[in-house]
Amino acid sequence: MISISLSHVSLVLGARTIFSDLTWEIQHDQKIGLIGPNGAGKSSLFKLITGEFTPEPGGGVIRARGVTVGYLAQEPSMDPAQSAFEAALAGNPRYHQVHQELQSVEASLADPAVYGNEIHLNRALEQQQVLLADYLALGGDQYPQRVREVLAGLGLPEAEQTKPTRVLSGGQKKLVGLAQLLLTRPDVLLLDEPDNHLDLAGKEFLERFIQEYSGAVVIISHDRYLLDAVVTHITEIEDGQLTTFEGDYSSFIMDKQQRLARQNELYHVQQRQVARIEAAIKRYAIWAKTYDSEKFAKRAKAIQNRLDKMDRIDRPTLERRRMELRLRGWRGSQKVLEFKKVSKAFDDRVVLNNINLVLHHGERVGVIGRNGTGKSVLFRLALEALKPDSGDVIMGPSILPAYYAQEHETLDPAQTVLEAIRLGGIMGESNAVAFAAKFLFSYRQTAQKVVELSGGERSRLQMALIMLSHANFLLLDEPTNNLDIASAEVLEDALAEFEGTALIISHDRYFLDQVVDRVLVLDGGSVVSHSGGYSDYLAGSRRST
Repeated sequence: MISISLSHVSLVLGARTIFSDLTWEIQHDQKIGLIGPNGAGKSSLFKLITGEFTPEPGGGVIRARGVTVGYLAQEPSMDPAQSAFEAALAGNPRYHQVHQELQSVEASLADPAVYGNEIHLNRALEQQQVLLADYLALGGDQYPQRVREVLAGLGLPEAEQTKPTRVLSGGQKKLVGLAQLLLTRPDVLLLDEPDNHLDLAGKEFLERFIQEYSGAVVIISHDRYLLDAVVTHITEIEDGQLTTFEGDYSSFIMDKQQRLARQNELYHVQQRQVARIEAAIKRYAIWAKTYDSEKFAKRAKAIQNRLDKMDRIDRPTLERRRMELRLRGWRGSQKVLEFKKVSKAFDDRVVLNNINLVLHHGERVGVIGRNGTGKSVLFRLALEALKPDSGDVIMGPSILPAYYAQEHETLDPAQTVLEAIRLGGIMGESNAVAFAAKFLFSYRQTAQKVVELSGGERSRLQMALIMLSHANFLLLDEPTNNLDIASAEVLEDALAEFEGTALIISHDRYFLDQVVDRVLVLDGGSVVSHSGGYSDYLAGSRRST
């Protein structure tokens, strides 16, 4: 059954055509991964479905009768005065409506005008039974506890659930927004980067939920591990066109490469055929003119008509432009970073307890753990932004660190892209514009302020500044969160060639498998090292249990 269909829809925002003449169907039981480069129109497609954007005349979005849609935006908006728990609880208005109606009916049973009148009493009891059935179906008295469990499962501890949403981070707000959808269970879920800022436990919770969800789910995500785990179909939006494939992401990529190779082969075969036909037309035209022959002229025209009616095969784009990230680095000290019996607490909460840790030159080390276990604290101690309560943090004497911040706080929001690059690289305007182009910024975009950039654009700018720093020790906090898949692959390749050391906080499991040779797991104030990538760690932890 088709839940939602898009028929010949086009979207124009300002002077820019986002996409045109798209046709797409979402079946009631599909789990679809919507992928494409940053700026291709994925989020715009969601806003078109929800009605926030209106398609151009001639196209339409059709929703099957009774189908409900839940939408999680990249940056959910909510009442700043509500606590995280209250916001999640309020995400299901039907629960509150039924609860209030049930209380009202139960209160009426104590009214003499009701219990003293058999007709009124029977009517009230029947209404009570209907409402009670609805209330129990929605979770009943256990619903608030269910809300707490969902929030905790997604990675928001109970202590954080009582805080007003105005003090929550963007990632924590996304957890609350996701919890609202998981609890209301609409027929179609539209999830825009729901996995950003989730820890590994939260991602596993999300995976299980999507796999078991009874309705349709369309998920925009750059987490290739997640896409392989949950989707039944991949829909790619690229160059304003949609392509749908049945299967997971890895199968889609293999199929796409084969299709492009086949299309490229057919294109060149057709081009050779076209060249032969054009040569024949030219030859007949010359003969017709030379011999003043109507026969040759008709022959040339007939062949030209045949050529004009030929279905032309488009030349495929085999290699799309990507950001040009080159992390040079240099040798430096053999011992890059050392923690000696380091402890750090905030009030009564011990984050790190007597930990010992050494990083050597050339290592690629991943840092994982639930949100709040001290991953960012580890970075701040290494960068001397925090001091340990006890113990020593020692950085090698010839080590130059560079820090990639998850929330882009290392960027000055008032600067333009051009100003940031000129200051970062101490270069003139023309060189800065050329350098920005390597990170996919157009000349017009170099005049934009950082505050006006999208998350993906800020990520690329941070990467550009790290490249200009010539650092030999990289501390990267969730570097793939806002990068599209192509840019994440560029980062993987750059780290593989980097002559230096990298310490990487990441919950992108595919990225960890591609990049790191060791994983540090933070839990309960301790740090445990595991050799290999994420899959090696996961296999080892399952064997130990």
